[in-house]
Amino acid sequence: MNVFVINSGSSSIKYQLIRMPEAAVVCSGLVDRIGLAGASIHHKAYIRGKELARKESIPIPDHASGLKAVSGLLTDSEIGVIRDPKEIEVVGHRVVHGGESFSKTMVITSEVMEKIKKLFPLAPLHNPPNYLGIEVATQIFSRAKQVAVFDTAFHQTMPPVAYRIAIPNEFYEKQGIRNYGFHGTSHKYVSERAIDYLNKKASKIITIHLGNGCSMSAVKNGMCIDTSMGLGPMNGLIMGTRTGDLDQSVIFHLVNQLGYSLNEVNTLLNKKSGMLGLTGHSDMRDVKVEYQKGNKQAILAYEMYAYHIKKYIGSFTAVLNGLDAIVYTAGVGENDSLTRKLASSQLEYLGIHLDEKKNEAGGKGIYEINKEDSPAKILVIPTNEELEIAWQCATLLV
Repeated sequence: MNVFVINSGSSSIKYQLIRMPEAAVVCSGLVDRIGLAGASIHHKAYIRGKELARKESIPIPDHASGLKAVSGLLTDSEIGVIRDPKEIEVVGHRVVHGGESFSKTMVITSEVMEKIKKLFPLAPLHNPPNYLGIEVATQIFSRAKQVAVFDTAFHQTMPPVAYRIAIPNEFYEKQGIRNYGFHGTSHKYVSERAIDYLNKKASKIITIHLGNGCSMSAVKNGMCIDTSMGLGPMNGLIMGTRTGDLDQSVIFHLVNQLGYSLNEVNTLLNKKSGMLGLTGHSDMRDVKVEYQKGNKQAILAYEMYAYHIKKYIGSFTAVLNGLDAIVYTAGVGENDSLTRKLASSQLEYLGIHLDEKKNEAGGKGIYEINKEDSPAKILVIPTNEELEIAWQCATLLV
């Protein structure tokens, strides 16, 4: 089964063609700067054990033209991996917000499309481009089944005590205002890998997804029972440009005392805060350079970043009533030993004993960075959201 996985953003399309059930990545790429100057496609194909790459800088006015260009690369005489777009049997779409309507992967119908559209107000930056990606893919890959995999679905097993917000009931009952959580595809993937690694289905695991966006989940026996993000993806941990947890009074102070508009506050908290606001850099690699130079702002920012992770490790260990493992994943979690060191140190009371040499040495695949006698494992597990989407599509349609 050829599964073409699409992650459609406002001005970009990430994609992978994965052959299932072998889980073989046939090609991958990024359509960047859609509708903007300097648009390009970065495409990689894996043919007979070799990686072939091509970059094209061409006008890409909209998502339709972007996917048409990708379709051309898929069937290209030199770098193509299929002969005809009709060979794509399934298109798997990452959809960020599924609300309470979707707790599992769904074949996309007109009814599903309508529900995704109704959720636009809950994810105005994400669901509209996801929706557009589905519309365009339906036209180009007309014979393929279109499947939606929702970022929020994994968190739908949370109990009301975790997802309800203490505001009048009518806001939940009529408007669906509650905690939903995000990065669910990643949390599901790495928690399942951790359960396999531990060989322990009755398990208590905390998954820590650290990229530009950051979130954590408490996973008991394979099911999410709590997560750090809420109605939208701003809550919880400090992120690249987002604040994480915030006293609501700050918003009122910005508006009522400092004269900010609500749009300005939204931009400030979503796009100008987090590590960017604290250091001037949103990329942790840049912040780390400043940290190593002894920059006081970078040192404080790193310590704050790790401190928030530690707070959630403590609270989620309490919710789980025990702990078998914590899992670091995504760009920062997989690659930044300094973050792992700061966030995992001085947690011995919870059974977490970091081995600093193992942490610095790193590894490949799934590896431990805990001491041999540590009651709880500290695991680093590379995430693969595209593969998880492909697996869910294949499982649904077999």
